[in-house]
Amino acid sequence: MSERIQKILSQWGVASRRHAEELILQGRVRLNGTVVKLGDKADPSRDRLEVDGKRIEPLDRPKFVYLLLNKPNDVISTCQDQAQRKTVLDLLPPHLREGKGIHPVGRLDRNSTGALLLTNDGELTLRLTHPRYHLPKTYDVWVSGHPMEKQLEQWEQGIMLDGKKTLPAKVEIVDYDRTRTCLEVTLTEGRNRQIRRIAEEFGFEVLKLHRRAIGDIKLNSPQDRLVSGQYRSLKPAEISFLKRHVKLEHQPQKVAFRTKR
Repeated sequence: MSERIQKILSQWGVASRRHAEELILQGRVRLNGTVVKLGDKADPSRDRLEVDGKRIEPLDRPKFVYLLLNKPNDVISTCQDQAQRKTVLDLLPPHLREGKGIHPVGRLDRNSTGALLLTNDGELTLRLTHPRYHLPKTYDVWVSGHPMEKQLEQWEQGIMLDGKKTLPAKVEIVDYDRTRTCLEVTLTEGRNRQIRRIAEEFGFEVLKLHRRAIGDIKLNSPQDRLVSGQYRSLKPAEISFLKRHVKLEHQPQKVAFRTKR
């Protein structure tokens, strides 16, 4: 059965769907010797796929990897960066960084910190980043000045961004000093730079943005405290939570592939 090649690479754990598309656009993927274009399809049972000159061949899927990372400031949430800036994969040891297909689930801005999921489960990544599932994420956000209650109510109810109203959010003041305010913000969507843009709409600059929870997965619980740059494996209950949320809990693990010369 033929499927889009970026979907195949994602399901096989070679790369996330987004990264697979980048590989294709960079001309690094070949189908039966021909450079692949976005939208091309392949039948894994008969076609020859190569990534960076390495043939993809089927074998039993290696164990899925699910990680929680405390992303530091000034680190890019991608697998690689053309400007040679430090990426989240650079924070992992070589045995996880190389040949595992591990990639970030979604993104945090370069200057944002905190909880970021990493996995080689392409199907889970695809669902977690799909707008329909509305996985809540909680942030500590320091802004300049002191927002008024009316502004916070507008934020919670939703405002127009790019011609579309944002989904309802939860916004509470948790701390403040003479010149700034700390807000706890919980979102169920993840538009590009959403928190920073909404704050700017109200005339406030985001001074610090830290994500401390993804659904029930907390960055710093009493049992597990991750300092900046550290990671840990997700617990079985946390993996189950994510899969239940995106309706993958009872689906069998797929046969996957590895790269081979």
